[in-house]
Amino acid sequence: MPTHVPAEAHGDERGALLSFVEAQRGGLRRAVLGLTEEQATSRPSASELSLGGLIKHVAETELNWLRMAQQRPNEKQRDQSNWHESFQLMGDETTAGMLVFWGEVAAETEEFIRKVPSLDDTFPLPPAPWFPKDGQVSMRWLMMHLVEETARHAGHADIIRESIDGKTAFELVDLANG
Repeated sequence: MPTHVPAEAHGDERGALLSFVEAQRGGLRRAVLGLTEEQATSRPSASELSLGGLIKHVAETELNWLRMAQQRPNEKQRDQSNWHESFQLMGDETTAGMLVFWGEVAAETEEFIRKVPSLDDTFPLPPAPWFPKDGQVSMRWLMMHLVEETARHAGHADIIRESIDGKTAFELVDLANG
């Protein structure tokens, strides 16, 4: 763990969950520190992943889960025909622009979670082969899933960044702290 996640106030489960998600977001944001757009969109391994593409994917994924929890349509909904575009910067999209977009999504997630009446409240999962029939999950589950999803991709970002210029997660924490 390259950064310490501060303890929440006693009994502040929402704050703890939000802090852990934010800690993982930080790992992804730091992965692009000091890189050019060309470096951030490069694919230095056998994988199709780039840092800019990972940031876009995680931002869109968080938005998708937020919209499901809010039971609102997702303005960036993907389907089988364009799923691959969630991992690639397209047209005039930039890494910096994706970071701004993700920041807006993160702020909306925090506001929503802080206002939801209970972390035990549930929302329905859409029909999909990977979800149980008539499945529902709680807001607590949502937050744990965002920790899981973001952490998984933060790990990918660590490997990609190290492949670009050798910088490790710990070095990037130092760079971010000046």
